[in-house]
Amino acid sequence: MAAIILDFDGLILDTETPLYRSWQEVCEEHGVAMDHAWWAIQLTTLADPPDAYAYLEKHSATPFDREQVRKRRQARELQLVESQILLPGVSEVISQAKALAFPLGIASNSERAWVTHHLARLGLLDQFDQIKCCDEVRHPKPSPDVYLAVLEALNVLPQEAITFEDSPVGVLAAKSAGVFCIAIPNAVTKGLDFTLADLVLSSLAGVSVADLVTTMMKKNGIG
Repeated sequence: MAAIILDFDGLILDTETPLYRSWQEVCEEHGVAMDHAWWAIQLTTLADPPDAYAYLEKHSATPFDREQVRKRRQARELQLVESQILLPGVSEVISQAKALAFPLGIASNSERAWVTHHLARLGLLDQFDQIKCCDEVRHPKPSPDVYLAVLEALNVLPQEAITFEDSPVGVLAAKSAGVFCIAIPNAVTKGLDFTLADLVLSSLAGVSVADLVTTMMKKNGIG
């Protein structure tokens, strides 16, 4: 038995590029250059990093109302996210997992309402056996809490699961829970350190779930 667990933001749906772009536009309005490497590090536990506002305040030559900026930026982000489609390979991984009768889960650092809204929009909500999100556990990633929650809900052991993550924070959460983790860096996170991952791939496209399960079982001494 093997469970397949997916992160959501940046792995199923590219929500991180719209977040980055909305902040980039705000910074440009204030004559501030957004440092890409610095921004990638901010993708930790919060969808709206407070350090980004501090960054803007530090580098902007003119004062601004933080709450007004927040509302305008978030509206722009949502507009951009709503136009996003599934990332390459997601449908194929889901289909393969279903064909192999593997349970499917999501372990997300976003709130449930956000995840389920977009899964429903994409026609995927009923494809997952369990969904666990940051607002349902005590500590978000990089804590393993959301992974432990989805493993328990799926009734599988950590060594029986494979997960896909797009950020070092997510990889750390998965590995802390004892789960075999495959990193799929995206356009925002590709320059970060993924040495903790068991495997790093450029995309979900072309992935063989059966082959990955074999790799996971060998590493975990199963079979």
